[in-house]
Amino acid sequence: MPSDEAGAVEARKAEHLELAARPDVDASSGSAWHDIRFEHEALPELDLDDVDLSVTFLGRRLQAPLVIAGMTGGHHAAKRINATLAAAAARSGLAIGVGSQRAALINPDLSSTYSIVRDLAPSAFLIGNVGIAQLLPQASGPALTLEQLQSAIEMVRADALAIHLNFLEESVQPEGDRRGAGGLEAIKRVASALTIPVVVKETGAGMSRSTALRLAGAGVAALDVGGSGGTSFVAIEGLRAMSRHDEHGRQLADDLRGWGIPTPVSVVAAGPAGLPIIATGGIRSGLDAAKALALGATLVGVARPLLVAAQDGEQAANAWIDSFLHELRTVMFLLGARSPDDLRRTRSVVTGTTRAWLEQLGLERGASKREA
Repeated sequence: MPSDEAGAVEARKAEHLELAARPDVDASSGSAWHDIRFEHEALPELDLDDVDLSVTFLGRRLQAPLVIAGMTGGHHAAKRINATLAAAAARSGLAIGVGSQRAALINPDLSSTYSIVRDLAPSAFLIGNVGIAQLLPQASGPALTLEQLQSAIEMVRADALAIHLNFLEESVQPEGDRRGAGGLEAIKRVASALTIPVVVKETGAGMSRSTALRLAGAGVAALDVGGSGGTSFVAIEGLRAMSRHDEHGRQLADDLRGWGIPTPVSVVAAGPAGLPIIATGGIRSGLDAAKALALGATLVGVARPLLVAAQDGEQAANAWIDSFLHELRTVMFLLGARSPDDLRRTRSVVTGTTRAWLEQLGLERGASKREA
């Protein structure tokens, strides 16, 4: 019989999935992608059909620079969503992540809500997922062992393991884990012990240059900068607090809803780490994706828009992906860019808040190409 802890985690994940699909859960700071404008190429000297979206990520060739970001799992309602997303990833040759696998490590009966992704996308680049908080001893329980991490990997036959950083959410969540001391050393131990690459993934608060450099030194293989501007788990926790009449939690969530480094700034900041970068956080269109790739990202990650589409079924998810990739291809055509790598050589103008961030933090654009 599942433990009380397992039941609580499963119920929380179901609540997160329901709330994440609501329309008003984005960061209050808004997306910063509108601050970036491209210099149009009036004579692109290529055909639209010449544009090739394929990229290499951690040694694997993908048909497009899009990863379906890890969103859900760990409760039975998530199985259908993950099945829909997995089928879409397989059809379009995309990478895909699963949500935090903690629930299935506590209650193995939930493992199929994650393993369905591998079942339906047998050749996809699949990214497993555990939280940094679970790599450290917490009041809620001991740290995950290496054997448990191996179980998470085997559960989905993962090609890489994401360690997600979500201390902003944990700080606001009533039942959150708030012990963070020793996190970098824990990541270093895991990265050296596993035989598959480790991707460190922020979840909405962004990543600074110093953090990116420390993670590169710890032996991780790629960074998902997860910047501010997209879905806010602080906002989701605020809704949970409201439903429980927790005024303190609601106020804390309201005050911190705009917290974090914008995604475009995080992409530029992480460049000198020399690792492949996934840009997640507020990517809502192919145009946004082109901007992220031009700033130095290898892939872009999309979560909530695909979650909403997947709730309407596989056809809706496929249609969303097709529209997104067509727009990305069109933008590349208008820039004379045959490949995502070519986007890094295009010219763009950065204005507004993003420009202020870059200038005041002393961040330069145009980092050298990273080997993916």
